[in-house]
Amino acid sequence: MAARDAVARFVDPTEAAADALAERYLPWRTRDVLADFLQVRLPGNAALVSSFGADSAVLLHLVASIDHAVPVIFIDTGKLFASTKEYRDALVARLGLSDVRVARPSPIALAEADRSSDLWLRDPDSCCGIRKVAPLARALAPFEGWVSGRKRHQGGLRQALPLVEADGRRLKLNPLAAWSADDVATYRRLHDLPEHPLVADGYRSIGCMPCTERVASGEGDRNGRWRGTGKTECGIHLGLAAWQNDGSGI
Repeated sequence: MAARDAVARFVDPTEAAADALAERYLPWRTRDVLADFLQVRLPGNAALVSSFGADSAVLLHLVASIDHAVPVIFIDTGKLFASTKEYRDALVARLGLSDVRVARPSPIALAEADRSSDLWLRDPDSCCGIRKVAPLARALAPFEGWVSGRKRHQGGLRQALPLVEADGRRLKLNPLAAWSADDVATYRRLHDLPEHPLVADGYRSIGCMPCTERVASGEGDRNGRWRGTGKTECGIHLGLAAWQNDGSGI
């Protein structure tokens, strides 16, 4: 009985901190939330993770307006559109980002599990694990917090997205959680931010080339990701702890 009571009374300290911050930040402006998280709560100890995809310019601009030297982690899976890398380079130069870190999959893991480079077709979850989740877990190892650009309007598991959440021992901030698609578009226009070149070609959520398709009128933005597989998330937002020491080499 005593053991059960102790378990019932246990509150994960990171979850408690995330809940407290989410409540504190609720009435704040987005930029103020970011400034507090990056400069007061976790000064020098948090990174922004960016795909440099369809909506990425907005959050990157907000962060750059606070500190150009905030670490930005970009995952190069080896299967990205060439235009995504070109867009990344253009935004980095435009915004003056000075600490962009590229996380790549382990060559050892690729040799063992994806020698023929078609794992995405046979087992997309494992492909994402090796090419995205494990590299990000290693890249985030030095940090106590990170920032993501997810939004509730994107649907699926994101509909109930909290402003701040616990990701293992880390705090994860989702500063754009409550932003609508119109909010994002308006901010981008107001600040004259360039759009990812594939958006004009019908791509509204952009990931790896083999698993990203155009989206038809009336479809959700993320309907072109892993179409026909039932998969809706790559895995980086489903918990990184299991991949922290995946044994595949750093």
